[in-house]
Amino acid sequence: MPHRTDDEIPRLKAELFRTLGHPARVRILEVLREGERSVGELQTILGADSSRVSQHLAVLRRQGLVDNRRAGTSVRYHVKEPRALQLMEIARQILSAQVQAAQALLDDLATPTPTTLVAARPRP
Repeated sequence: MPHRTDDEIPRLKAELFRTLGHPARVRILEVLREGERSVGELQTILGADSSRVSQHLAVLRRQGLVDNRRAGTSVRYHVKEPRALQLMEIARQILSAQVQAAQALLDDLATPTPTTLVAARPRP
């Protein structure tokens, strides 16, 4: 096995995240979580043309995240690497925690403190 440079692993990781860095690809993975779909089905769900959906699927295939199989005259796509779905779930949890923290801050800001109540009272 060839020796890897110190930069190769971070570069490969960055490439994976670049692949996942497009909203349409994220959405494709979310849809495929539910089961196999054809390009036509994905096109309808995503509201995108078939060439764009095919391009995104090709990128996901090159990265080894999805695969396809022939079913009669159609091609059905499915998630090949289930850990990609785990990664998507972890991202959802991180975003959820950030939203909860922001909401807690907004709640704190919206709660009047005794000092604000005194300052807001008109003077006679």
